[in-house]
Amino acid sequence: MGHDLRFTEILGLSPVRERAKQAAIALRGAEDVPPSQWGLSSLKLLRPRLAAPLWLGRQSVPGQVILTNLFNHTQTPVEAGWSVKRTQVRDFRGRDLTYDSHNGTDLSIPVGTPVLTAAPGVVARVVAEFNRGGLKVFIDHGHGLMTTYAHLARALVKEGDVLARGQAIALSGYSGLDGAITFPWGVPHVHFNTWLNGEPVCPFGLDGQASLWLDRDPKPVTPGARDPGFTPTAWDHAAVDATIAACRTPAVRQRLQAIDNADRRARHLLTEVNYYPTRFPERPALYRASHPRQGLMDLPFGADRFEGAVFVDEL
Repeated sequence: MGHDLRFTEILGLSPVRERAKQAAIALRGAEDVPPSQWGLSSLKLLRPRLAAPLWLGRQSVPGQVILTNLFNHTQTPVEAGWSVKRTQVRDFRGRDLTYDSHNGTDLSIPVGTPVLTAAPGVVARVVAEFNRGGLKVFIDHGHGLMTTYAHLARALVKEGDVLARGQAIALSGYSGLDGAITFPWGVPHVHFNTWLNGEPVCPFGLDGQASLWLDRDPKPVTPGARDPGFTPTAWDHAAVDATIAACRTPAVRQRLQAIDNADRRARHLLTEVNYYPTRFPERPALYRASHPRQGLMDLPFGADRFEGAVFVDEL
């Protein structure tokens, strides 16, 4: 398999008691979080033939990252809860390779694959939440762009680390409730979020929008790649503090207010707003200026392992 990961690490099962409490949030909901939604249409997300070699640490399609779910451009309301049903779906191609609440891109690769940063930046947060994406690394790239790498098995960086393009940040797994529930039929992947100006966006663009991929093509990181550099984000700290003050969840509000560093507080807030939007009654702009879509990112994997990416519905 080429890695030393334990099975419990791959699925993010430890500590068991804490993970059980987090799983209950997804299954039953909480005061500030509606329960997740499943249905018969969710079974279409299972791909046993594709999943089996990935669980064993082998590539399903040699040299290719497999795109198994894309950003849904017709998402259901957040108030209805995170939905893995397929009731109203449209990806950037006008097809249905996605599900109701999917706000990222699923990059399916063998368990234990080194995950690299898609662009230079600073680690904004590292957190494990069994109910929402398992182990996650958030990276602030400046230019109004933040990326999230979820379902990781092991983080290799810590909050505050400054990263060059292509630096290793984690080993992939399928941590989180969905990985545990669907094993071994669910497809191991990195759920890759791209947030621009604080909002989840599709990295491919829609209807002529600029792509967020370098040269409009998701390619693995290569040595000497063209690099636009890292410019720290300018936050609107008044808007940040007002959004925190309005948070509906006392424990979350107090935790955010206790963060002394203003930029760190802003980064943590953005992760909360996008992963738990029902905790916040309003969603103001958190940056001082709006940033345009531009090609900044590579696929977060090395060119020594992959050549490019393919859509699973085109195999």
